[in-house]
Amino acid sequence: MRKPEGNPSGKFIDIDLMSLGRLALAALFLVTIYLFMQMNPAGTGAQSTLLVIAAVIGGYMALNIGANDVANNVGPAVGAGALTLLGAILIAVVFEAGGALIAGGDVVKTIKKGIIDPALIPDTQTFIWVMTAALLSAAVWLNIATYSGAPVSTTHSIVGGVLGAGIAAGGWGIADWWQVQKIVASWVISPALGGIIAASFLLLIKQTVLSKDDKKTAALKYVPIFMGIMAWAFSTYIILKGIKKIVKVEFPIALGLGFAGAVLVYILVKMIITKRAEKIRNTRKGIDRLFTIPLIVGAAFLSFAHGANDVANAVGPLAAINEAVRGGDIAAKASIPLWVMMIGALGIAVGLALYGPKLIKTIGNEITELDKVRAFCVALAAAITVIIASQMGLPVSSTHIAVGGIFGVGFLREYLHTNYNQKIDKIRTHMREEEEKDDATIDAFIEKFNAAKVAEKREILVELKRKARREEITWWERRRVKKAFKAQLVERSMLLKIIAAWVFTVPVAGLLSAALFFMLRGIMLP
Repeated sequence: MRKPEGNPSGKFIDIDLMSLGRLALAALFLVTIYLFMQMNPAGTGAQSTLLVIAAVIGGYMALNIGANDVANNVGPAVGAGALTLLGAILIAVVFEAGGALIAGGDVVKTIKKGIIDPALIPDTQTFIWVMTAALLSAAVWLNIATYSGAPVSTTHSIVGGVLGAGIAAGGWGIADWWQVQKIVASWVISPALGGIIAASFLLLIKQTVLSKDDKKTAALKYVPIFMGIMAWAFSTYIILKGIKKIVKVEFPIALGLGFAGAVLVYILVKMIITKRAEKIRNTRKGIDRLFTIPLIVGAAFLSFAHGANDVANAVGPLAAINEAVRGGDIAAKASIPLWVMMIGALGIAVGLALYGPKLIKTIGNEITELDKVRAFCVALAAAITVIIASQMGLPVSSTHIAVGGIFGVGFLREYLHTNYNQKIDKIRTHMREEEEKDDATIDAFIEKFNAAKVAEKREILVELKRKARREEITWWERRRVKKAFKAQLVERSMLLKIIAAWVFTVPVAGLLSAALFFMLRGIMLP
């Protein structure tokens, strides 16, 4: 290919060709769905045109779920270097599709979260328009969010779509505003829980292993315990959320089975790392490597559970439309034919492969720096938070939890860095003003302090506090000093962009859905 003048590298042309290639493949997937539906797999009659349109829109929704939501499961592992981008995509594709097809279930609720009362929708035809508008609006919003690089909740997107079209069809009284309030509350609950739990585990690992002088011995003692906790959380998570549509297990039994798995994992990990103790280096990086395999397994488990649960966001409205077209009734629950589930599963896989890398990089690299220990804490927090929230009846988002966990470990790092910088400044101030040391002597002492063992550092700080002159300073002075030493380890622009996207998801999807409903009704009515 001849490169144009003024662009000798041809870089922009390559990028444009790649974008066009991805767009062509996505369009090919939707065309394939259209051609497949012409074979009438649902066995419908004259009204099958509506189902064909809905199937194509369902495929478009599935593409966007794969492009946006799946990044939460594998992004931390990629950012930490436990998985390559290609490896993460392959794992996510296999386990997302596997979760959808194996454990996606035979029946799905047509009205997600029960936010509207289907009995108040006038007729079956109107119900089909409501579901179609909801599905398309959610897909468009996800498309916009993915293009903007903002990870958003697909569940909240479809909830906003159903709410908007439902109100347009049946008035304000059709909505269950208590459920809507719970969803709004989850905008705070999900990331807060995820952040607190992730930061708590990171702090615990730092105190028990990473801050020790003999990290190797501490790792031999505590790492099997952390792996056992992860096994407990993920086993319980998979039993409760991943296979609940195959077999329903009560929480105490799931917790007990998970604990049995945790004990087994603890024993195995203890044996493995004891056997390989000589190869473990007594450094932060040496300990970090111990969390590689757990991160990979965690990414696979999260993807499987996500495929089993969130595929309903893509195929739920489509299954509802299929039920309405075939039976002529508005059902609170609808069966999911195999062809419907295949559209959802394949759509998520294709969307992830084509457009997932953008959000995976955002989650893994653009919010804060992740190593394997931090990514482990995020993955563990995701499973534990979902379990806790499920038992409390709180409507949480896996997207919000994962992103909240990343922000949680990032802000903990900021706090610890700021605290350490303030300690160094206190040493400098004391030596300069109290002991009247010159800068060279102070720099040499600081270097010695940084190289000292944890116990020695503690003794130095205690002695410094004992000798330090007590001086009262104003609140403004304390604030100025703290601000001066604040380490910005979390990207603030990403924080603001993600919060804005979360807040706008339900209202924007709702408004768009209402507009699409009125448009469809105007087109379809004689």
